[in-house]
Amino acid sequence: MPALLIIETSTEAASIALAVDGEIIEERSFTSDRRHNSLLFSPLAEIVKIHGSSDFDAVLVGSGPGSYSGTRVGIAAAQGAALVSACKATAIPSILATAEAVSGEKCIALGDARRGSFWLANIEGGHLISGPELLDDIALEATISAAGEKNIPMFCMDKIRGKNTPLSLPTATGLWRAWQNATPKTRALWAGAIPQPIYLKPPHITPGKQKTHLSK
Repeated sequence: MPALLIIETSTEAASIALAVDGEIIEERSFTSDRRHNSLLFSPLAEIVKIHGSSDFDAVLVGSGPGSYSGTRVGIAAAQGAALVSACKATAIPSILATAEAVSGEKCIALGDARRGSFWLANIEGGHLISGPELLDDIALEATISAAGEKNIPMFCMDKIRGKNTPLSLPTATGLWRAWQNATPKTRALWAGAIPQPIYLKPPHITPGKQKTHLSK
């Protein structure tokens, strides 16, 4: 019976689940405030104990967007578990593990990218149609207004200051359902990529001053 370990740590409401023979048989949830690295391993050990001594056939892990540190910890744990079981660790966008995305209805995911920018992703049929892409406050307001006029559901995985967008959190079970709903082509695309967090923008790095070379 195929056994999958599923890890979702892109938000403070993290979870780990075990799926066997096409069904979720156990899920452990925990709340973390930037301490995924210290809180993850107890529920992970519980799931491993429930599974027994057998290896996992695959490991699924959420790739965000969300908490960068939380997502990195989850991916590192997934890669470690996959290494032990000699199987593949596959990253799936965490926004597809929310109730809105899993429902299959057309919806829009929004998030705060910090420093005055935001991100947006379009989801339909449980699939990521476009994004996440960055936008400014003006574009965000225009998107919210247009979506409201068309009655397109919107959600965010972390509260956006000054906005009333409903909060929806991804779960390990939702991540497994996203995998189940994905087309063979999408599964192959996810499985063929190196697991890493979804990057919304490059890190802020101040370039060093270049030395001026004077001609003799």
